[in-house]
Amino acid sequence: MKKLSLQEMIESAIFAAFAMMLDLVPSLHLPGGIEVSFAMVPIFIVAFRWGFLASFASGLVWGLLQIVVGDAANDILNPIQGIIEYFIAFACIGFAGMFKTVIQKNVSNHHKVRANCWIVLAVLVGCISRYIWHFIAGVIYWGSYAPKGQSPVIYSLIVNGGTMIGNFIICSVISTILASIAPHLLKQHRHNHQKVA
Repeated sequence: MKKLSLQEMIESAIFAAFAMMLDLVPSLHLPGGIEVSFAMVPIFIVAFRWGFLASFASGLVWGLLQIVVGDAANDILNPIQGIIEYFIAFACIGFAGMFKTVIQKNVSNHHKVRANCWIVLAVLVGCISRYIWHFIAGVIYWGSYAPKGQSPVIYSLIVNGGTMIGNFIICSVISTILASIAPHLLKQHRHNHQKVA
C-alpha cells in the first residue's frame, strides 16, 4: 500500500488547518437549515495535488480539529454520530483525489476547459462522498428535529442535500478559478522522497 511522504503529511495537515480557519468564517444560512461554506476548498487542493490518500488524511485531520477546538461540541449527540459526521464524512472528501492524475495532466497541457470539467466532477464526488454520511446520520440521529409531519428521510435529504448542492457550487467555482489563476497549486513539488508509515 502506498505510504504518504513526509511532505504530503505536512501539506495535508497545513491545508486541514486552513480548512478549519475557513470553517470559522460565518456560513451563508439559507432557509430550511441549509448552510453554505467554501471551507472544503483546501481539502480539494490537496486532492488535486496529491491524490486520494493525502486528501483522505487531510479531511480526517480537519474533522479531528473540529472536535479539538470545540467547534463541533454542539453538534455531537453521541460518540458514534460524532465518528460518522466528523471522522468518516470529512475523510471521505478525499475521494476527490481519485481524479488527481487526469486533472494534473490537463492542467500541465494547458487544457483549461477539460481540467475545469474534471475539477468540477472531482468536487462533486468529494461532496457526495461526504454528505451521504451526513444524510445517514441525519436520518438516524437528527430525525427528531424534522418539522411535524415530515419524515426524517425527507428532512435529512432537504438539509444535507441542500447543503451539499450549495457547497458543491461554491467549491467548484473557487476551485476552477484557482486552477486558472494559480495552476501551480495543483502541481506536486516534491522536496524529498522520504516515506513515512
